[in-house]
Amino acid sequence: MPLLKVIVLAIVQGLAELLPVSSSAHVIVAEKLMGLDPSAPEMTLLLVMLHSGTMFAVIVYFWRSWRETYFKSAVAFKRFAALVILATALTAIIGEAIVKVIERTAFAGVPNAEVEDLFGHLEIIAPALAAAGVLILIAGIFEHRRRASSAAAQELSAKQAGLIGAVQGLCLPFRGFSRSGATISVGMLAGVAKLRAESFSFVLAVVLTPPVVARELLRLMHAQRIEGTAGLAAAVFPSLLGAVFAFLAGLVALRWLSRWLERGRWYVFGIYCLIAATAVAALHHIGY
Repeated sequence: MPLLKVIVLAIVQGLAELLPVSSSAHVIVAEKLMGLDPSAPEMTLLLVMLHSGTMFAVIVYFWRSWRETYFKSAVAFKRFAALVILATALTAIIGEAIVKVIERTAFAGVPNAEVEDLFGHLEIIAPALAAAGVLILIAGIFEHRRRASSAAAQELSAKQAGLIGAVQGLCLPFRGFSRSGATISVGMLAGVAKLRAESFSFVLAVVLTPPVVARELLRLMHAQRIEGTAGLAAAVFPSLLGAVFAFLAGLVALRWLSRWLERGRWYVFGIYCLIAATAVAALHHIGY
């Protein structure tokens, strides 16, 4: 794959990751426009590695806040770790269950079919973006009404953390259904303050990224058209390069996007997702 295309995809990922607009959908659409196959093993690995790059940017950017919030004492850390384990366990159980259902129903009778084969289908990404947009709009309206009545909870309960983790599991198989948009929105609807819901959502993403990267590496290694070490290295190197550029783009974006996100109105992102869904549907209609 030309390195210029990798860099373009990395910049798209880095700029879109912080916002609840599904960076995966943006990257996949960019891949389609550049004539790449988003469902190919090397392309799904690239997508995951781009997420890895921006997740490292998130760690660097939010580390001080996380340290002051989650690592201020042994008691705080134990409570935080328990919530993360609960949420991640529910993500794994629900996400894996949905993946198996999709592979055994949508791909019934198709040998070696995987859920990643759906990633190139814009007709699926478009409604997923629309669903995320509706959820964000509902959460935005709820947030506006809550500001006029009472303050949101600053601390997560086990029930709230579990709900956020469960929704994250629903997001895993569907590109376009924004993980951050869905988890933050559900947290807000469950009564969690937006800043706390956002912080916890990014923590879960950081925890989730390594096993997802490992899964895609195994998938790449077992792909029939990747043979030998040289072929594997040729596929992995662009992904590593993309992760570096996504990290740099993510740091640049985080410097100003985070402030804009918190000062802006949440429902605006819902409107954007609905517009993006329409654009993706139009691209599918004309043959992409």
